[in-house]
Amino acid sequence: MTTTLLAADASTTELVSLFWIVLAVWAAPLLSLLTRSLVPGVVLLLAGGMLIGPNGTGLAVESGGVALLAELGLGMLFLLAGFELEVSTLTGRSGRRAAGTWAVSLVLAAGVGWLVSGRWETAVAIGLLLTSTAVGTLLPILKGSGHDSTPVGRAVLTHGAVGELGPILVMAVLLGTRSIESSLAAVGLFLLAALVILAVPARLLHIPALGRALLLGTTSTGQLAMRTVILLLATMMVVATVFGLDVVLGAFAAGMILRRLVDSLGVSMRDRRGDTERDLAAILLRQLETVGYTLFIPVFFVVSGMGIDLGAVAASPWILVAAVASMLVIRGGGVWLGETVTRASPGLTGQRERARVGLYAATGLPIIVAVTEVAVGNGLMTREIASVLVAAGAVTVLLFPLLAELVRAGDAGRRTAVTPGELENTTR
Repeated sequence: MTTTLLAADASTTELVSLFWIVLAVWAAPLLSLLTRSLVPGVVLLLAGGMLIGPNGTGLAVESGGVALLAELGLGMLFLLAGFELEVSTLTGRSGRRAAGTWAVSLVLAAGVGWLVSGRWETAVAIGLLLTSTAVGTLLPILKGSGHDSTPVGRAVLTHGAVGELGPILVMAVLLGTRSIESSLAAVGLFLLAALVILAVPARLLHIPALGRALLLGTTSTGQLAMRTVILLLATMMVVATVFGLDVVLGAFAAGMILRRLVDSLGVSMRDRRGDTERDLAAILLRQLETVGYTLFIPVFFVVSGMGIDLGAVAASPWILVAAVASMLVIRGGGVWLGETVTRASPGLTGQRERARVGLYAATGLPIIVAVTEVAVGNGLMTREIASVLVAAGAVTVLLFPLLAELVRAGDAGRRTAVTPGELENTTR
């Protein structure tokens, strides 16, 4: 009887917590609209989590089902990032130069981490969180402002792909609980398992009946396509966990595998039904965004906010300022300098556009959350410091895209300004 009552109390607590979390998820976009989107919804989700979490009013706790929803939200976020990643983005000239820029920035940031901590594992963690790029967080911002298809948007996605995939791989190898050799072996086995998981469905999709059923499943009540995606995500997250790796790596790999499968299905079905790869990719992406951004991903950000200790932030404001400034100088300044010197991204016409790319690329949050969780779990960082660093990531999401838009507005104003001499020439 006592066990039953305790289980009932725990279930009630989780439901009450879920109510407050969903309320914060619902309110965030409304409040963002009231600010004319100057304050991104992600920041308001984090603020809502801080308000209702244990360090705030204590209305919600992270436990049981709530924690599982947040974990699935993290997986969905990186699944979408991996799905939208074009492999050619990394292998082309722009991708190689972006990777070089990130590597140099990582070394500099890790050097800063060494000076601060004196421990190489902590230095690597600090280097990763100072040089990451929040592609999953930036995509809605870029799309909302119409930048996703512009030269600036394409450059941001290139640097962002490197700034997200690079930290995930380095985190898997260097921040695990095992030796580097064991971690490399685990990553190798994980990649081998990923190739097997990619190869088997790719073969099966060439069976006409199965491929057609999957394609038709994007619109039917059975939703076979989306159920397949969730199965793939769960599989890759489990495989990553089995090999002792972070679930972020599994989710990102699931997105990349999904994109390859979609391309394969698009090719096989085009001859039979006239469908194209792009149509299927667009349908799946729309459904993934609907499922992910309706509940799972917002819950992840709210729960992340619940872990931020405002008292720790208030006690160490200089760490917050130093972290934000370091992200701006090392990551943002590194991207700006790299674009200025190497001209890695075609289409960028001036320093203002390169500065905007740097500001967007310095925006980080999901990787910061993932790295700090691993660092705290491995005893490389205190939970109080992790709270401040996650708060710093939230500040970058609030501040850097806004600064990028101000730079854009200034650039537009400068180009539309007409001098008296130009006006006289145009009237002749």
